[in-house]
Amino acid sequence: MNKILIANRGEIALRIMRSAREMGIKTVAIFSEADRNAPFVKYADEAVCVGPPPSSESYLRVDKILQICKDLNVDALHPGYGFLSENADATRKMTEAGIIFIGPSPEAMELMGDKLKAKATVKEYNIPMVPGTEEAIDDIPAAKEIAKEIGFPILIKAAAGGGGKGMRVVEDAEEFEEQMDRAVSEAVNSFGNGAVFIEKYVGSPRHIEIQIIADTHGNIVYLFERECSIQRRHQKVIEEAPSSVLTPELRAEMGRCAVDVARSCDYVGAGTVEFLLENNKDFYFLEMNTRLQVEHPVTEMITGIDLVKEQINIARGEKLSFTQDDVKINGHSFEVRVYAEDPMNNFLPDIGTLNTYVRPEGMGVRVDDGFEEGMEIPIYYDPMISKLITHGKDREEARQRMIRAIDDYQISGVETTLSFCKYTMQHEAFVSGNFDTHFVTKHFSPEKLQNSDTAGEEIAALFTARLYEEGAANKVVVNSTENAISKWKINRK
Repeated sequence: MNKILIANRGEIALRIMRSAREMGIKTVAIFSEADRNAPFVKYADEAVCVGPPPSSESYLRVDKILQICKDLNVDALHPGYGFLSENADATRKMTEAGIIFIGPSPEAMELMGDKLKAKATVKEYNIPMVPGTEEAIDDIPAAKEIAKEIGFPILIKAAAGGGGKGMRVVEDAEEFEEQMDRAVSEAVNSFGNGAVFIEKYVGSPRHIEIQIIADTHGNIVYLFERECSIQRRHQKVIEEAPSSVLTPELRAEMGRCAVDVARSCDYVGAGTVEFLLENNKDFYFLEMNTRLQVEHPVTEMITGIDLVKEQINIARGEKLSFTQDDVKINGHSFEVRVYAEDPMNNFLPDIGTLNTYVRPEGMGVRVDDGFEEGMEIPIYYDPMISKLITHGKDREEARQRMIRAIDDYQISGVETTLSFCKYTMQHEAFVSGNFDTHFVTKHFSPEKLQNSDTAGEEIAALFTARLYEEGAANKVVVNSTENAISKWKINRK
């Protein structure tokens, strides 16, 4: 394998290229007109414009991508995440064209990409599942009766869904029909598939996922768990590894189940098996993501394993370079997703220019990003600017390091989620580990963020006053109180 095309953009494209370069493999970037001056384009050995900014005209154009592979003698393709990463039809076309796809088979994608098929596939391995229907249901009166048998509240979910789309919580029978219609409509609009099913609603779950990796020789290893319970609109914002609540016994049991899920679909490559954890002891299979996850860096930080390199080696036909007994947990890691979103305005996406963009540095700090100062945030793609990752000898050191890194991260020109992430990292519920997927609903509001800022300014003013008093007592003139305050404000941004 001498040359890899990365069918993606931004931070994940750059992250894959770095690992490939360390392995002595050439890289090809594809880019839309909106990304012409992006860092990942400059970093690649070769780069080709694939079309206009909209994804449907660029990053999703399989025909153009295959032609580029042919023209540049590309051996393999890495999809990253999003775009074509879980597109079984695209994967088939690539393999038929003689391009090695760095990921699972299209058959595994199809089985795990449909939640109902996935549940049926893993059933024979006795994987714990949330009580609910085993098939899609469109008969509303019959569905209501099933919901009554399961017991309200229940959850209506799109079979082909993801990211919280086509998902509705129903509290009682009176609102069932209306919510069923909405779920079906949203599923059709989002996925072109109106199939939905019903599950018991787990009221206060934690979202735990297990990283697995499998080679073509039958070896499957789990690389422990990631806690992904801090979410907004059913999408993750903060992740950590390991979870603060899993016992070694529960970790091993969930890991065994994740390996069995991978085995059930003959999985090859890096994948993630997601579970709901109830009462910190009962877990239920949720789904499998057949690709590299956005939050994979926290797993890399606690295991020392480069997941992208492992993906490439597996695609080459090599055996895993480690066994289950070789893998150990080293310390603790957090990741916060830095989105161009306004937490003061319901996390609505923000667009603009990165007038100031200074990354945090120092021991145990990693920044995976795809932007530079002066660049614009495109309106065509996901608004994530970067992933900020910290690692420490334990959870508290990693947490304090994250707070420091957030303070050191200087971004102006767009609103970001950094203030929300710092608020969360300092919140008592998060510090204690006593939180679930409803953290935002239970503990966050824009007013609390404003109060947090006001409290910080008061502390700064008191600190400055104390410096002045100490200076006067020692007959030292403090030339500019304003300078002391302004420096604090700069560091806080």
